[in-house]
Amino acid sequence: MKNQLIEHVSSSLGKRKVAELQPMVNIDEIQHAQNSTFEGTKVLRLKGQVPLGGIRDIIASVKRAQIGGMLNEMELLDISSTVYGGRRFKKFIEDMIENAIELPILEELVRTITPLTDVEREIKMCIDDHGHVLDSASPTLRTIRHQIKSHEASVRSKLESIIRSSSSQKMLSDSIITIRNDRYVIPVKQEYRNNFGGLVHDQSASGATLFIEPQAVVAINNQLREVRVKEKQEIEKILHALSAAVAEVGEELLQNVRTLAEVDFIFAKALYAKAIKATQPKLNDIGFINMKRARHPLIAHEEVVPIDIELGKSYSSIVITGPNTGGKTVTLKTTGLLTLMMQSGLHVPIDEGSEMAIFQSVYADIGDEQSIEQNLSTFSSHMVNIIDILEHVDHQSLVLFDELGAGTDPTEGAALAIAILDDVYQRGARIVATTHYSELKAYAYNRPGAINASVEFDVETLSPTYRLLIGVPGRSNAFAISKRLGLNIDIIEKAKAQISTETNKVENMITSLETSQKMAEKEMEEAVKIREEAEALRKDLADKFAQFELEKDMLIEQAEKKAFKVVETAKEEAEFIIEELRELQKEANVVKEHQLIDAKKRLDETAPKQKDKKKKGVVKNIIKELFPGDEVNVTSFNQKGHIVDKVSDREFLVQIGIMKMKVAMDDLQLIDRPRPIEKKPVATVRGNSHHVKPELDLRGERFEDAMLRVEKYLDDALLAGYSQVSIIHGKGTGALRKGVLQLLKTHPHVKSSKMAGMSEGGLGNTIVEFK
Repeated sequence: MKNQLIEHVSSSLGKRKVAELQPMVNIDEIQHAQNSTFEGTKVLRLKGQVPLGGIRDIIASVKRAQIGGMLNEMELLDISSTVYGGRRFKKFIEDMIENAIELPILEELVRTITPLTDVEREIKMCIDDHGHVLDSASPTLRTIRHQIKSHEASVRSKLESIIRSSSSQKMLSDSIITIRNDRYVIPVKQEYRNNFGGLVHDQSASGATLFIEPQAVVAINNQLREVRVKEKQEIEKILHALSAAVAEVGEELLQNVRTLAEVDFIFAKALYAKAIKATQPKLNDIGFINMKRARHPLIAHEEVVPIDIELGKSYSSIVITGPNTGGKTVTLKTTGLLTLMMQSGLHVPIDEGSEMAIFQSVYADIGDEQSIEQNLSTFSSHMVNIIDILEHVDHQSLVLFDELGAGTDPTEGAALAIAILDDVYQRGARIVATTHYSELKAYAYNRPGAINASVEFDVETLSPTYRLLIGVPGRSNAFAISKRLGLNIDIIEKAKAQISTETNKVENMITSLETSQKMAEKEMEEAVKIREEAEALRKDLADKFAQFELEKDMLIEQAEKKAFKVVETAKEEAEFIIEELRELQKEANVVKEHQLIDAKKRLDETAPKQKDKKKKGVVKNIIKELFPGDEVNVTSFNQKGHIVDKVSDREFLVQIGIMKMKVAMDDLQLIDRPRPIEKKPVATVRGNSHHVKPELDLRGERFEDAMLRVEKYLDDALLAGYSQVSIIHGKGTGALRKGVLQLLKTHPHVKSSKMAGMSEGGLGNTIVEFK
């Protein structure tokens, strides 16, 4: 697992943190580490990547500078690069925080990063990206290098005149100038060595060519060597000065390195979590594990089979039984490894909503540890490990036993396994154990804190599915497998006869449990699918309804604007006419002034008033109690509806368009409440229209109640002598309108019914004419 994690670090600092990674036992420390990993995944999700390039491990260099040592050019460049990397990351996180992104742990970390721009600038001004000290590092160095170039030019000029001379060319092996021992020389044939004088610095492998520094350039080469010594001394002086500058901010640099190491480690954990599709679990210290769709991180994602593991609430021991190669050990390792990953601050490959327990110790006895050198059998090697576990296990431990009791006589091994499980259980530890002993199937049935489990096996394909079945013990598939492979049926039947009735009953019971669990899982999957489809449909309808309301409001607003414009034009024309009338008044004194004012007032009143859209939905809820039929505004959706029923004192069932939903009273604002219908004795209504209104308002009524009211109202209206009435049912879902129309069609005294005009309510009002 560490090998996978180390692939995601950006520096050797991060590698060291990964190498030092150990599980923690304090819940606060683990929660902090988990939160830091979550912040890393949050940054990656929002930004895609993190600027951590250029960070180097400069701890040794800084400490050497602090004791007066001189750093070389590359060490100083690493320090400059690390300072720049820290400064860039600090700004990156600060920019995210300024954009209201909450990163408390990273925010605290970047506060400890000191920019140190002065040191970075000094190093950059003196050393280029290739580690070469620049001429601009000091005036003295610039002068020295100018002298070097001048001397080099003089030497080359003299040597070129020699090699171009026709008399000298026959004495040279090649017409070139080269360097030996930091001095300029020319290649001379052996037999002409005395013709040039000077010094011999080297010869060819064959001895036929000597590399000679002619006497004519010896003095200039000496001057060049002296200047180069001065250059080296000046460079050392510059490096000493830069090293001293590093030493002055040594503690700040070391703090930066510690912080950047932690940052690199956090984002390595975040990148690893992204790679294995891991999530942050909820933590507890009471020993409760509920891992949903847990996956082993070392098995390829496309191959691993997710398993659900719950432990520590209804039962504290899981005994996984069944044949070998079924996946029991993988389940065991998944439980242990994910627990250790979580306690190391890593996110784990489980689904959201999972919960994991923090243990002080995790003990495991897994695999065949048989040792030839120690002369220990399989059973003995397991027992040595188990004895050591039993000496330390307590109520804060997680214990993993693989093939408990294996390697010895089945009867004794099963009995010993039961005794060990009982001992560990009584100490309060959480246990996951695997075994192929059928005797342990009964263990969980006789212990209130234990449960059976098995890994599913597909008899049709003769292979395990690796799905963990909690509550179902493993069963032997020997007969089924033998039959599939073609073993004679008579042999299989004789073998079955050798098995006791009790064993057969147990096997049949296990088969029934497996079948029942598969059916339950299938039905659960179908139910989840149906629920998801219903939720998607509800969301789609809500979106369409919201769009419809938006378009409706836009159309109404456009119509109002158009009407307002028409009336404004009419008013302008009326104003013009009134002005003409005033002129006539002056001439004829016929029209009175108050008549003109009244006429203008009537014109103003004809103008439609545009609705103030900003005031929509601000009706204050001053009613302390709501009743079915009340028209309300759901503030969270800014949608109107009406109360259908009261669910509790603080919650109501509200119908919004075609949808019904439960809404808290605090989320409701009362808009209108239908006036109660006064019940009058029949004798007072007969033949008297004064007590029966010409319209019936059904808005907010239940369907059944509304139909009863319509029937009674029609009788009352007939008795009152009306020839025509209105039934106001509103638009809503249309169900109430359809019910009213259907009732009117069958009523013996109704002549006709029609939709009211747009000014009278349109679809929300039906006009009824009696015979």
